[in-house]
Amino acid sequence: MFDTISALTLARMQFAFTVSFHFIFPAFSIGLASYLMVLEGLWLKTGRDVYHQLFQYWVKIFAITFGMGVVSGIVMAYQFGSNWAVFSDRAGPVIGPLMAYEVLTAFFLEAGFLGVMLFGLDKVGKGLHFAATCMVALGTAISTFWIISVNSWMHTPQGYGINAKGQYFATDWLAVIFNPSMPYRLAHVLLAAYMTTALVVGGAGAWHLLKDRRARVAPSEGTRIMFSMAMWMAAIVAPLQIFSGHLHGENTLEHQPAKIAAMEGHFFSYRGGPDGGAPFIVMGLPDDDAQVMRYAVEIPKLGSLVLKNDIEAPITGLDAYPAADRAPVAITFWSFRIMVGLGLLMVAMGLWSLWARWRGRLHDSVWLHRMALMMGPAGFIAVLAGWTTTEVGRQPFTIFGLLRTADSVSPLAAPAVAASLLAFVVVYFAVFGAGTWFIIRLMGHEPHPGESGPSRGDSGRAGQSISPVAVDAVLAE
Repeated sequence: MFDTISALTLARMQFAFTVSFHFIFPAFSIGLASYLMVLEGLWLKTGRDVYHQLFQYWVKIFAITFGMGVVSGIVMAYQFGSNWAVFSDRAGPVIGPLMAYEVLTAFFLEAGFLGVMLFGLDKVGKGLHFAATCMVALGTAISTFWIISVNSWMHTPQGYGINAKGQYFATDWLAVIFNPSMPYRLAHVLLAAYMTTALVVGGAGAWHLLKDRRARVAPSEGTRIMFSMAMWMAAIVAPLQIFSGHLHGENTLEHQPAKIAAMEGHFFSYRGGPDGGAPFIVMGLPDDDAQVMRYAVEIPKLGSLVLKNDIEAPITGLDAYPAADRAPVAITFWSFRIMVGLGLLMVAMGLWSLWARWRGRLHDSVWLHRMALMMGPAGFIAVLAGWTTTEVGRQPFTIFGLLRTADSVSPLAAPAVAASLLAFVVVYFAVFGAGTWFIIRLMGHEPHPGESGPSRGDSGRAGQSISPVAVDAVLAE
């Protein structure tokens, strides 16, 4: 088996597996930290105990999520040295300092105040505790800033030179940090994190509303409030995310047009003019070998309108680039459509919630609750689909236009990489599977008066886990 799969392919599979697992947790903890800050701020401002209940309810989940994000992130540094040593050597003088800035300005900030946020409410006072919560939320945002700066530089490198050893080094740190795609990517990722959190919170609230309806009991005030807050967030953030994605797409068209061609499934270029313009391919079967789109369902000229705001604009296809510089179309094409499709569903749910709220039926609309429950994991799926689109679309480069992926890998034998990949698969599913199960179990009980924080453990009212069987039973009711 290992004779037929190259070390490069296995190294890419391993990195894709570990980074996908890793980003699930920051995507949730970034938004959840801000949600906790809002909850505690509302508690201090209004004095209503329900906001304190919700804070205590979600801070336990945040602690586990944050811990799993840190542990899974350590592996990424390990892989840079083990599987991608050439890349680390060539790009280290640029990427190394940026990663160090992330640790110094963000991780230390989060870690320093995390203990106060988790265990210090009864020890430091409400004001200082709220300040600690704000610092944790700020730290997650700063961490995102530096990580996105690193990733964006790999897509749109600028402000660099090359020394005699072939290493890239910074000639202008501001140009490196604020590279052309960085602002768009940062906005898109932050909004995705907030949307992911809103969907999880809304899904948990919907679960309890449906369960209470089935049991013919009144939902708690905490359940009603967290569902309402989640729906407000969905209604506001989902359209902003679509808009930020469009701006990001326009920026990508300017700096990485071959990636856009792969995302849109444009194997061939389209001329402009009244008889020209590119269609928007809704769906189809990309054939990378033949470089054609089979069974395409198209909307004429919409592709030109979306990409260049002109239905007659010419669009460059993959045929304008050397075959060796073209990204895999099938994966990029479909991952992009998964992300966009889920984004449109999020917008639809947000609009539905506004309609239900206007009619005074937000907490009584069973089908809205069912949709919110089913959309609970949609943010994670959309985030992974988005990262798949941007990273596979960058191929065959690790640093776009400068360093090829095939030239970045360590000189390792395929069996060695395969062994570590199998070990990661087993350990990740065991460790993070157990952590995820515990998070779902924590969400299985309804927020209630006297909700305890992480320092005192759960209150003993764990209730029912949100298992697939339980979800089926609630949805079928």
